[in-house]
Amino acid sequence: MWQAWLALAGVLLLLICSGLISGSEVAFFSLSHNDFEVLSEERSGVAQRILHLKDHPRLLLATILISNNFVNISIVILSEFILRSWLPEAQIEHWAQGITSWMGYGVEAASQWADVLSFLITVVGVTFLLVLFGEVAPKVYATQNNLQLARIMSSPLSTLSVLFKPLSFLLMRSTGLIEKRLAHRVKTSSQASKEDIGEAIDLTVSREHQTGSRELDILHSIVKFSGVSVRQIMTPRLDIVGVENTASYEELLNIARESGYSRIPVFEEDLDQVVGLLYVKDLLGHLKDGDFDWQSVIRTNVMYVPESKKIDELLREFQKEHLHLAIVVDEYGGTAGLVTLEDIMEEIIGDIKDEFDDETDVVYQKLDDYNYLFEGKTLLNDLCRIIGVPVEAFDEVKGEADSLAGLLLELCGQFPRKDAQLQHNGFTFKIVSVTKRRIEQVRVTIHKSEA
Repeated sequence: MWQAWLALAGVLLLLICSGLISGSEVAFFSLSHNDFEVLSEERSGVAQRILHLKDHPRLLLATILISNNFVNISIVILSEFILRSWLPEAQIEHWAQGITSWMGYGVEAASQWADVLSFLITVVGVTFLLVLFGEVAPKVYATQNNLQLARIMSSPLSTLSVLFKPLSFLLMRSTGLIEKRLAHRVKTSSQASKEDIGEAIDLTVSREHQTGSRELDILHSIVKFSGVSVRQIMTPRLDIVGVENTASYEELLNIARESGYSRIPVFEEDLDQVVGLLYVKDLLGHLKDGDFDWQSVIRTNVMYVPESKKIDELLREFQKEHLHLAIVVDEYGGTAGLVTLEDIMEEIIGDIKDEFDDETDVVYQKLDDYNYLFEGKTLLNDLCRIIGVPVEAFDEVKGEADSLAGLLLELCGQFPRKDAQLQHNGFTFKIVSVTKRRIEQVRVTIHKSEA
């Protein structure tokens, strides 16, 4: 009998483990950007373990799933042992005989019903315990105390991630193959549905009136919204207006006046090391202070996003974190550009002008009906819109390029010299101005057959 009591103690202990592991899934994956900022400033062992697990979400999730399955299987085995100890087979067969007699079956069916009854008692009992104490209760607690539970479980999960690493690796590889297959199917169906939606919009909204044309452009922008990446709308690194954290207060005020921006990135040594953001409104009360310590008002809650992030996802993050600006980083962690909430909104409703904006957003010259002079940084979407060709005109050759200069680099395969000419699909591109690092001006000639 003592074995059954020992097994019961084991079940209770395993239920606690199951609850902690299940709750940790909610705890870790519900931590906010501010929570990670707090942890990064702590520099404690617990904080470093949490940040390490956060940086490997697939490994963390695989570890939680594998651990939870092992625990639940152990609970089922011990529960079966307890049932056999406290409910002998004779007792279960007696109940089965009563059920078969009441249902009008013969005695020979009693043994089969005994097996079914034993199975149902075990399954129903274990399922109730696992759902209540291993899933519902701990996840409710984790939702309200996510950071506290993450601290408690950081060490056990770090140990388990090392222990189950071979199994986790196999699980991640298997799920990765499935994800690729599903992603391909979803992408194909999504593209098809977008085309259908686009055709439906064209049929619904008339182009005969200007109001209809405006509505049509906005609706088409909404349909394409989820497919636009941050890289396509960001302000490139070379055009970022920033200030070094060692600059004087007078230099800072000059930069703020000349740029007209309300938020200015603050960096240390170079733009690859952005340490915070300066909100110009924080300086309003100190304009007459000649030696104000402006570094004291730098805000360090900077959001960093990869170039490949879709802008619909970024918009949700902006809304969640109450931010309006993010630093775009490349695959090596360097600063690639800057993206704002205004950039995202302009993808839907078009350019947003205020009293500080220049009259023209895209700098270009129309030389005649077939010749234009553009800056190399001009986005391909803007180029196509201005010269009146479909935005898909260069999709086959542009590769990952989003600007006119990037397109020319893709076509040429090397950095072109001044006066070099490239031809593609009815267009001639002539390099008008170039430096050692940048294509500055390009003359675009449209062949008459394409006009």
